[in-house]
Amino acid sequence: MKKVILIIVLLILALIGWYISTGYFSSGKRAGTISKLSERGYVFKTTEGVLNEGGYSGETGTLTPRYWDFSAKDDSVVTKLNQALSTGERITLVYHEKFVKFPWNGDTKYFIVDVLFLGKKLEPAPQQVLPPPTPTPIDTNEVVVSTTETI
Repeated sequence: MKKVILIIVLLILALIGWYISTGYFSSGKRAGTISKLSERGYVFKTTEGVLNEGGYSGETGTLTPRYWDFSAKDDSVVTKLNQALSTGERITLVYHEKFVKFPWNGDTKYFIVDVLFLGKKLEPAPQQVLPPPTPTPIDTNEVVVSTTETI
């Protein structure tokens, strides 16, 4: 009987540990430009990066950069991050915030799950200006007679 209870307790603890290590309790999006991207780790390699969100300080009236650290493990996400870093394009990062930061999981609790490229805003097309109509040439074979009457 004690063995059955011990196995049940160990299974419950294993399920809790699995959920804490793989689950997340928050998700969101952040926009900015990638300012740093590096691969780190002794055994388990993860990609660590910094997003420059920009920002405006109302107190001083100056632009003050805000930096946000993140981690990424998925190869397709890392490819998109490298593309955004090389072009300097403004992007939106979709992330999940983990319960606990484990040493083998990355340096942060924020894991990027997708990268959205914002693209350039379309400007309205300029109005087309039509040239003035060209006068029709007068046929030189026609004779124009003008008459004026005086009273």
